[in-house]
Formats: sequence, structure tokens, C-alpha cells
Amino acid sequence: MKADPAVQRRLLDLAEVDAELARVRHRRTSMPELAELAAAEQAVRARRDAVVAIRTQLDDLDREAARQEKEIDAVRAREDRDRKLLSGGTIGAKQLTDLEHELASLERRQSVLEDDLLELMERREAVELDTKHADLELGKAEQVLADVTHRRDENLADLDTNEARRTAERAKVLPGIPEDLLKVYTRRHELRGIGAALLRARRCGACRLELDSREVSRIREAASDEVLECPECGAVLVRTAESGL
Repeated sequence: MKADPAVQRRLLDLAEVDAELARVRHRRTSMPELAELAAAEQAVRARRDAVVAIRTQLDDLDREAARQEKEIDAVRAREDRDRKLLSGGTIGAKQLTDLEHELASLERRQSVLEDDLLELMERREAVELDTKHADLELGKAEQVLADVTHRRDENLADLDTNEARRTAERAKVLPGIPEDLLKVYTRRHELRGIGAALLRARRCGACRLELDSREVSRIREAASDEVLECPECGAVLVRTAESGL
């Protein structure tokens, strides 16, 4: 294939733009913030699960406390009724004895229930402190997530700007390259990631390998408009005064 040397040199401009676009794509998928974001999201999920678990425990204690209070109220109501019967003076001796036994039993029952309720409220107080701590830890985790997300979005915005600029530069370079030469470049770029490179000091700018004397002789003897490829990586070799020929 033949192409004017000046046109071949335009491939270097295209390769430079494509290399920068490749770097942009790589940074999109490898920026540190992505790993930080995944860790931050996991931390938030863990903290939220912890909050739910502790709040569930707190709700269970509240229900148990309400049940205990209801039972205490029932014992007190029964005790009040019995005392009214006692004070009424209208019951027989046997019923009087039974009521006295029942009142003693109710008092013991009320004492046990009140002790249980006190212990329950102490446990609830401790769990409530755990709830506040869990809420605080969740808030911290959410703030970390927000900060990482903000940094990620800023980096993506910068990459978007860079990509848009490089894409515009590429669009300016393309019209100066013949279609058949562009096809050769594109095939090499898709295969190896670099479609064209400068031959500098007898070394390919794509694979960085120095050409042997036989290849150097072949290239030296080739016409200046001959499109040559690196024998190692296949990239189009663009010759200039720096090629060392």
C-alpha cells in the first residue's frame, strides 16, 4: 500500500488520540474510588442491618414491657377488688381467709412482675444506648459513602470532558487519512491496541522492540510512500528523521 509520508504521519496523531481515549476508558474502570465505593456501600448495608436488628430488639422489649405493665395493672385491679370485699364486711369467715390468701399471693405476684419490669427497663435502656450508637455509626458510614460518591462523580466528569475533547480531536484528524489506510490502522488497533507508531532509532514505538539489521535494510530501501508494518506487532511504522535509517 502507498500513502504520502505526510499522510502516514497523521496516523501518529490518530494513535496519540486513541491512546488517550484508551487511557480514559481504563481510568473509568480502574479508578480507586470504585473499590472505595463498593466498600462504603457494603459498610452502609452492614450498619443499616445492625440498626434494624437493634431496633427490632428494642421493639421486642417495648412489647414485653407493655405486656408486663398490663399484667401488673390486672393484678392491681384484682387486689383492689379483693380489698373492697374485705372492707365491706359482708363476707363469711372462709371467704375472708381465701381473700387474705389471694391478696398475699397477688402482692407476691405484683412484686415479681415489678422486679421483672424493672430489669426489662434496664435492658431497654442499654439497648437504647446501642441504638443511638448504631445510628451514629450508620451516619458516619453514609457520610463516607457520600464523600466517595462525590469524588467518583467528579472524576467521571473530568473523564467525560477529556473524552469529549479527544473525540473532537479525532474527528479532526480522520478526514486527512485515506479510507484504505484507515482500515489498515483500525485492524491493527483492534488487534493490538496500537495501530501506528513512530520508528525511532530503529525501535518500534508500539512494541518497543529494536529491529534487526535485515529489517532495517528492508525499511531503508523501501520507498518513502510505502506503508510498512512492524514485523513483531504489526503496527504501521511511520518513518521520520528520528528513525535512524
